[in-house]
Amino acid sequence: MKRYRLSGQIIVSMSVVATIAMLIVFVGSFIFYGIYLTYVPAPPGPPPLLPEAPDLLLIAFFLLIGLALAIAVALRLAKRILAPLNSLAESARKIAAGDLSARASPGDRSLGETAQLVDDFNAMAQRLQDIAEDMVAWNATIAHELRTPLTVLKGRLQGIADGVFAPDEALIRNLLLHVDGLSRLVEDLRTVTLADGGRLDLRIEKIGLAAEISSVTDLLEPSLLKAGFLLDVTLLDLVVRGDGSRIRQALLALLDNAQRYARPGSIELSTLKSGNSAVIRIEDEGPGLPPEFARRAFEPFARGEPSRSRRFGGSGLGLSVVRAIAEAHGGRAAYRRSSRGGAVFEIQLPLMEDCGPDVAPGEALGN
Repeated sequence: MKRYRLSGQIIVSMSVVATIAMLIVFVGSFIFYGIYLTYVPAPPGPPPLLPEAPDLLLIAFFLLIGLALAIAVALRLAKRILAPLNSLAESARKIAAGDLSARASPGDRSLGETAQLVDDFNAMAQRLQDIAEDMVAWNATIAHELRTPLTVLKGRLQGIADGVFAPDEALIRNLLLHVDGLSRLVEDLRTVTLADGGRLDLRIEKIGLAAEISSVTDLLEPSLLKAGFLLDVTLLDLVVRGDGSRIRQALLALLDNAQRYARPGSIELSTLKSGNSAVIRIEDEGPGLPPEFARRAFEPFARGEPSRSRRFGGSGLGLSVVRAIAEAHGGRAAYRRSSRGGAVFEIQLPLMEDCGPDVAPGEALGN
């Protein structure tokens, strides 16, 4: 789109109007006097240096004609300019009143600046509407995710109060498990929300990936073995700039995701170097993500097949937490299908220094 169309049209229009007005005055005067002197002889003596009263009246008459033409052209141009601006103002008032579906009409698109202004306004209004709809969906989903564990906790505690359940160790552990799930859900929600707002605080320092990953695998390996998974760990001595607790949180989310949805078998956890980045890779034996779901797997509350979601549980926030933490570190998270038919999840983080061998081109992050 060419810039400054509006200013160009105003300049051209006003120049044309001024030129036409001057032509009407001078050409009209010459034509009038030419006709007049044909029938009326000129008075004897030299012509006057200044216009006389009849001359002034004639000039005023032609000026009025030029002025009327200029007003007509100016009104037409003003209408073309004001139509989209009035539409924009009306839409702004509707949006301020709560109608986020209001949109402005660009009108005549030959006025480039006003059309661009209206398009930008409509894009902003659409973004506001999308944010409002997402907020409603978020609130409904959060309420749904919180309702189930709270209902269970309330039922168990009410049963203890009524004497239906005996407060034995097994029941207390079950209640603690639900409380832990609630705490984790709230922390995941907090992480995703802060990341979306660009306010996720990180305590950046020099981090040894091998040590951080080992602390997570030592914690989870017993539960993975109990669920039928064998953890195969291959770690390079890589150092990154990052927040150790957040990196552990992301790794816990990926391993928890594998434990919930992968087939029992081997889980390969490795680190490698790709250019100036360190990559944490987790690969399982399948079944992987459905292609239509893989495109939105890292979105908050995204779930695959409903039957599997109900069977294995989970809030649908795990992978979105992984992406939020990776991007907050200046890296990214990615998914691809492995050659064995399983899922490969990778987290890319910026290296602190040049260390470790590079992987072959195309091996990291599905490139």
